[in-house]
Amino acid sequence: MMRHLLKRLILSVLLATAAFARAAQPGMAPVTPPGFLPTGLARPLLDQDPGVAAARAGLEVAQQEANILDSSTYEWTTKANGQRRRLDSGPRYNEWNVGIERPLRLPGKAAADRRIGQSTIEESQARYGEALHEAARELMNLWVDWLGAERASELAADSLQATQSSLVAVEKRLRAGDASKLDASVARAELAEQRRLHNDAKTQALAGWMRLSTRFPGIGQQAISLPSPLPIVQDGRAWRERILDENDELKALQAQLRIAEGRFDRARAERTPDPTVGVHTGSDIGGRERYTGVTISIPIPGGARSANSARAQAAAEMAGKDVELRRRQLGAQVASALTIAQGAYESLQIANEGAAAMRENAELMQRAYALGEAELQALLLARRQQSAAMSNALQAQLTALKAYYGLLIDAHLVWDLEHD
Repeated sequence: MMRHLLKRLILSVLLATAAFARAAQPGMAPVTPPGFLPTGLARPLLDQDPGVAAARAGLEVAQQEANILDSSTYEWTTKANGQRRRLDSGPRYNEWNVGIERPLRLPGKAAADRRIGQSTIEESQARYGEALHEAARELMNLWVDWLGAERASELAADSLQATQSSLVAVEKRLRAGDASKLDASVARAELAEQRRLHNDAKTQALAGWMRLSTRFPGIGQQAISLPSPLPIVQDGRAWRERILDENDELKALQAQLRIAEGRFDRARAERTPDPTVGVHTGSDIGGRERYTGVTISIPIPGGARSANSARAQAAAEMAGKDVELRRRQLGAQVASALTIAQGAYESLQIANEGAAAMRENAELMQRAYALGEAELQALLLARRQQSAAMSNALQAQLTALKAYYGLLIDAHLVWDLEHD
């Protein structure tokens, strides 16, 4: 039965690989890998994540900040004063004066403020995308870990069943006088050990589910067969360009650079002070004199304005260097991730071949022992080697899956991440 299941698994992987290669070869279009958590299930979990919700709320904050910058922080100021004039040995006169004034933002400063506001929104959008990306990464890792733990529990159950079969064979030979009581005792001890391992595996599967369901409440407990990763069909350059273009952390840094450049433009424009313009009217000598007038005041610029401009320029240059540094770092990370994903896929194929060989060896040893052609210790050793090989193959599959799915998430090719 195990050999039949293995053949079915290999056939399904080959068919899925061929289908995916045909679909993905023309370009970096969104994909749905066979067995992957569907978008209809994953996306609501991501949208309800507290970190994603907080970043989404940050978009409203950024929009309000942009509105403030666009409308300017300058306000009208009203003035009013009253006084009583008294002449020597003469009458007294009530006098008053009222006026209103407001600083006028020069056109260059207004344009710079609008650029800063727009870049602030773009940075917030990138932060939202980054929060969504991190949540997607965490969901994928927890989901794969849970499926892997469930698969490990199944393997432990298979080993337990095989050990029970070995004990039955030992007891049969013991009744026939072809085995010692020591062999039966060793077989029972091995069975107890396999029961312990099976219990540990079930506990880990339950713990994996608790981590997943607690971190992402609402996910259904529908265990499926652990998917198999697919080979990387595009060249490395296409992957690197796609991932760098979609990287939200880099987008946020680029938005910060535009903000810094906008602030430099603002500080440079600020070297020319904004004028304050007002109108006023008043009454003197008890109303005998009426007057109206216009006022304009312009601050005399000092050295601080030039210093602020120089500081803003240095900040913009530093932000540009940060963007270039992070781009190089991300490029190196993507190159490494691609290499790891390709190597992990190849290691998985080797591990599967080794596991299949060890499984066949254990089955042959089981028949040989039943026929009295092999010792119990040789059978138990073959069983342990099979369990180790199956466990190694499972770990290789988990590593390859995480590497492959990680690339898909980084490239925004799954779960509608490309729309954010």
